[in-house]
Amino acid sequence: MDAPKWPDVEPAPAHPLDTFQPGVPARDSPMAVASLASGILCWLILPFIGAVVAVATGVSARREIRASRGTIGGWNMATVGLWLGVIHLLLFALAVLVVVGLIFAGVGFAWFNR
Repeated sequence: MDAPKWPDVEPAPAHPLDTFQPGVPARDSPMAVASLASGILCWLILPFIGAVVAVATGVSARREIRASRGTIGGWNMATVGLWLGVIHLLLFALAVLVVVGLIFAGVGFAWFNR
């Protein structure tokens, strides 16, 4: 998914002293950087906490980038961090369900073999 486009934004007249160029992000969102970093770290050293932080900061960064109407960049970083966190949380939930299922299966097996 690409960053949203804003066709109704008119480019401002260029001035030689202006450093802002319409359509070119001035900087990356710090939340997007945090989302990507925590999304990577959740797979390496921060299993559950990193994934929650990646999802929360990814959603917040995407909202901030969309609201800035092109003045803040980092859409792809926020998206990758968000998906790394979501996939990690889904796999974590699947692992919890498997463990709980194995516990119940073990209890049921022991109960039937008394």
